[in-house]
Amino acid sequence: MDFARRAWDHSFPFDPIVRTLMDTDFYKILMAQMIQEKHFNDYATFTLSNRTKDVRLAELIDMGELKEQLDHARSLRFEPNELIWLRGQTFYGQEGMFTPHFIDFLRRLRLPEYELIADPETGQIRFETHARWCEATFWEIPLLSIVNEMRNRALLKRMSRSRLDILYARAKVKLYAKLERLAALENLNLTDFGTRRRHSFLWQEHCVLTAAEVLGKGFTGTSNAYLAMTHGLEAKGTNAHELPMGLAAICPPDDDACLKEAQYKVLQQWQNSYRGELLVFLPDTFGTTQFLADAPQWVANWTGARPDSKEPVAAGEELIAFWERMAVDPAGKLIIFSDGMDVALPGEAPGGHDIPAVHAHFSGRVKLGFGWGTMLTNDFIGCDPGDGEALKPISLVCKLAAANGHPAVKLSDNYRKATGPAAEVERYRRLFGAAGMAEAPTLV
Repeated sequence: MDFARRAWDHSFPFDPIVRTLMDTDFYKILMAQMIQEKHFNDYATFTLSNRTKDVRLAELIDMGELKEQLDHARSLRFEPNELIWLRGQTFYGQEGMFTPHFIDFLRRLRLPEYELIADPETGQIRFETHARWCEATFWEIPLLSIVNEMRNRALLKRMSRSRLDILYARAKVKLYAKLERLAALENLNLTDFGTRRRHSFLWQEHCVLTAAEVLGKGFTGTSNAYLAMTHGLEAKGTNAHELPMGLAAICPPDDDACLKEAQYKVLQQWQNSYRGELLVFLPDTFGTTQFLADAPQWVANWTGARPDSKEPVAAGEELIAFWERMAVDPAGKLIIFSDGMDVALPGEAPGGHDIPAVHAHFSGRVKLGFGWGTMLTNDFIGCDPGDGEALKPISLVCKLAAANGHPAVKLSDNYRKATGPAAEVERYRRLFGAAGMAEAPTLV
């Protein structure tokens, strides 16, 4: 693929960013089946938020072109061959993971209607969709993919052909250098988690195929369902903050007991549908420390955990201490690190999110997995000869904002990642506490 030529060629009358509903994270499909089965009559609202406030997206992206891309996404349906793959493939060693009832739901699925405006004060894009939870949830990944790629396209249009040549050549060299460092790690278990904030679909595909070539067995799959299907890779993914946020939001107003229990109830529902390596809990929705302190014994019997929003080594040590307290051998447990993970290049000081450094710290103590996202599929920092920071990734999220008309809240271990109305956030903090939470930079 000549990426520079592709970026330079503006002759396409319309160049769809999302061409299939399968171009989504596998865990969205997994979560949607549980939501469709257990919460079909619950409704949800999703909204877009750009945490990188100094990038004024509504002034950079043509709103008419954005609407055209979103409307195109609404015209898509799951194709018959895609549904056959989902129904017939074995995932995580589990045959028939998706029921005929859910496959029929996907066959009829269409992305719900949405509202889109440009906020003149903030310069940000305001997107909102409200529908059945099991339908609205499918907007998250295509929306993020579209907005991210449109931002990148707008910046690339300003570059000359030679500048684009250098940009992509440097990005390829940078990617390969990272992969060479990873290839030296023993028993590497690395998965692509980069769909939502990728540079583009074609660049993600390039990154995934290059990683598979360089890392061999150390590259264990991709979260992108379409790329997994197309290239014969393992489709990977577990669950996200959306689930406990949703179950908490649909609790009766002022029912604190229901609110507190939601973070464990969702895991009970999950284990009724899935098993094995899909039993990986995400502990930080309302704070990791309180989650582990009050977790029932059966949570410790799950396969593992995916810490998020806390410094990786501290998060891993906290999980090991939890399993030891529950009289469970940590050596048999899996920790998947996926928050802002990257690979320091030769000559760079490895930070706390450096995959080789985290791998070295925990090797032999637990089973390790790494979800490599934004900095795999969208690292162009220093590659543009005109402005090395021009294509720096932004922290763009599409979050559950409400369920059944009640505000949804995420506290996180990082104060900066908290979402929800201020009054509700404070109510949740009074209930769940703030143990283990801190102010930290938002990497991606």
